[in-house]
Amino acid sequence: MPTDEKVEKELQKYESKAGGYAKDPAKARNLLKEAMNKANRSKGALAETWDKLQLFFDMIRMWIKGEYRLPTRSLITILAVIIYFVSPIDIIPDFIIGLGLVDDAAVIAYAFKQISADLEKFKAWKAAQTHVFVDPNKPGSIKQ
Repeated sequence: MPTDEKVEKELQKYESKAGGYAKDPAKARNLLKEAMNKANRSKGALAETWDKLQLFFDMIRMWIKGEYRLPTRSLITILAVIIYFVSPIDIIPDFIIGLGLVDDAAVIAYAFKQISADLEKFKAWKAAQTHVFVDPNKPGSIKQ
């Protein structure tokens, strides 16, 4: 498993590129689609970080739609993680069976720790967006 220092150094390499995606939501949408496809193909290997990665995807999806405003630092961090994830040039190349996604998992976990406060705010915001109302006048009716 790569050290935090190694992961931080690798992630910093992708931050300037992430800035370009942060200025272009359409470009970020294409990146997100590519990352989601790769994640779905690699779900088993990403089991330990699957939920974290899905949360990153959800945050970017809501940002792209204009439904959620992310702090710039967190936006750049998440986009850098996603760029790193889809990049074939990794600390450990993805094609190495059994090890190829270890570095990706380390990058995801590292970023998760770095922006944990913003992740918690997003989770609270998302929970507040989902309200379920039952109409007592109509049995079996649920409105969201």
